[in-house]
Amino acid sequence: MTVTEALWKARPTVGGRAGGIVAQIRDGETGWLVDSSVQCADACREILDGPAAAAARGRRGKEDVRQRLLMPRLLRDWLALFNRLGGNDLGETGLVTVATAASAR
Repeated sequence: MTVTEALWKARPTVGGRAGGIVAQIRDGETGWLVDSSVQCADACREILDGPAAAAARGRRGKEDVRQRLLMPRLLRDWLALFNRLGGNDLGETGLVTVATAASAR
């Protein structure tokens, strides 16, 4: 959750390419995913050298969290699923899955 909290606060976020971090940061769009300390230092240098671009990436991170990871989105998915399973699906609400989130990139 630490990564999501940083993204939600619109902070430039650098994270290691491991585990759940990869599902939270969109490399090059909402933050930086790194594989080594050298890459981490390079990402930090990029943030320091381009604060406006880093801030813009931070704002995209906040919007990404709002769209994909907050409770209202999860609730909408549950309601859409229940409607679909109950035969009441009007096709108005698509479920957000990892596959649909990845294809939206």
